[in-house]
Amino acid sequence: MDISKAIAELKKENGFTENVGMVLVHNGVVRAWSRKDGSSVGRIEVVPDHDRIESIRRRYEKSQGVFKIVVQANSGMLKPGDDLLFIIVAGDIRENVKPVLSDILDELKKEAITKKEMP
Repeated sequence: MDISKAIAELKKENGFTENVGMVLVHNGVVRAWSRKDGSSVGRIEVVPDHDRIESIRRRYEKSQGVFKIVVQANSGMLKPGDDLLFIIVAGDIRENVKPVLSDILDELKKEAITKKEMP
């Protein structure tokens, strides 16, 4: 995902200027070490559940003050430094937008994205 292009497209949507005062972006990348034990990771296999991702995205998009949420989860064999997960949350004020980004990120990682680390 080209973040600048995605945000530019969001800004073209009807209602953006009237409803958005904050755009937060998460760009998750593959780490070269395991969160579990710190061991080296040479690559990971990623399998996103796109239907579950869309369901979660739609639910959070109904949150107070949220204008739009965009999610892109990459799949396949990825190496350290590769982009893994993009989330864009656009909304009115930080008190509404910040918690939504945090909550949707945690839920997507727990419920909709499977990763298998390999040395």
